[in-house]
Amino acid sequence: MQLSRKADYALRAVMHFAGMPRGKLASIGTVAKAQKIPREFLAKILKDLTWAGILVSYQGVTGGYRLSRPPREISFLDVIEAMEGPISLNLCTQGDQCECDHYSDCKMRDFWIKEEEHFKKALSRANFGKYKAVYKGK
Repeated sequence: MQLSRKADYALRAVMHFAGMPRGKLASIGTVAKAQKIPREFLAKILKDLTWAGILVSYQGVTGGYRLSRPPREISFLDVIEAMEGPISLNLCTQGDQCECDHYSDCKMRDFWIKEEEHFKKALSRANFGKYKAVYKGK
């Protein structure tokens, strides 16, 4: 399992916003340059993060983006699932999505369910109050 580039860039973008002074807005160009993310790709990511309620966008010449809530209230899990959808380590954990012939008597399903819960808890505990970039803007 590997985190997609989209989710990685989204985490880096949110980390950038978390390091900014409260209430300050950042443009797509500013974040793209600071985090070395392609501008067009970042625009799509910021749109998805806004749609997910992680960012707030402001239109116009002085517009930009900011976090919708304090950094400590935004988890890595929030950001990753905003990009990728619900995390699932194995089809076994998706209940009715599993079409395996062994689903009803699967010996490994309990293991995957337990490990997925541990993984999600770890991502939920990691928040941007602790992991944030140091703001170097004006």
